[in-house]
Amino acid sequence: MTAAVAGLPMTTATAAEGGLLRLAHLSPDTPAVDVYVDSVADPAAGQVFPGVGYGTVSEYQSVPPGTYAISMRGAGADPASPPVLATTVEVGADSARTVAGVGPFADVGLEVLEDDLTPPPAGSARLRVVAAAAGAQTLDVAVPGGPAVATDLAFADTTGYVDVPAGATSVTVTPEDGEATDLPVQVAAGSVYSVLVLDRPGGGLTVQTALDAASPGVVPSGGVEAGAGGTADSSALPLAATAAGVVLAGGAGLFLLTTRTTAAGAARAPGRHAAGRRR
Repeated sequence: MTAAVAGLPMTTATAAEGGLLRLAHLSPDTPAVDVYVDSVADPAAGQVFPGVGYGTVSEYQSVPPGTYAISMRGAGADPASPPVLATTVEVGADSARTVAGVGPFADVGLEVLEDDLTPPPAGSARLRVVAAAAGAQTLDVAVPGGPAVATDLAFADTTGYVDVPAGATSVTVTPEDGEATDLPVQVAAGSVYSVLVLDRPGGGLTVQTALDAASPGVVPSGGVEAGAGGTADSSALPLAATAAGVVLAGGAGLFLLTTRTTAAGAARAPGRHAAGRRR
């Protein structure tokens, strides 16, 4: 699943000054959306990503430090119409942020995730888990030979990063009152990943890995070279398909949302900020 980029190109940051920004649609029953990214400091610099569906995570864009407005409208909606969701995100020099639409459609919101691109120890990979499957309201997640990644991880929540043995392995996912399922993943030594737990079309769960940072010396596709921080330079923000979820067509029933931080968001794991929840 890919999406074309339309609109004016966003200013590309230099290696010395850039932060990193990417987008994700992780709300299972929310229809495809058009995503708008605009610099508050330079309104003429912005991009539009049409038809972004469930399970899609973009590549990182190197952007100048500052405040960016993120807004989503139903796919094909008039750009002048009120957004479905809207929030702002601060991107600092040498920082990385993922703005994700999460939760069920009835309470869909935007979350700003703080991405840690620090290289893991030699022979290890680093990963976190994003619970994006409506079919599992809570999850236990573990990796064979590694630590427990999450216990009672709620739908739409995200874990912190943990170091795990590199190579071909599996993620053991156990829904509340359900059976454990081993889902295969491949994680390279020296690399950093976000592991997305998604609803499988037709029922059940699946996982997809989104590359946050590749091992030093490896040219990444989608992520940045580990240790590069905000130095990766990119002139576009193509959307990379990371899942094959079923996307519900149409944008009927979408309403203007106001941005707020929820009390639940304040209690979530560090590195995650709630915004734009449906009132």
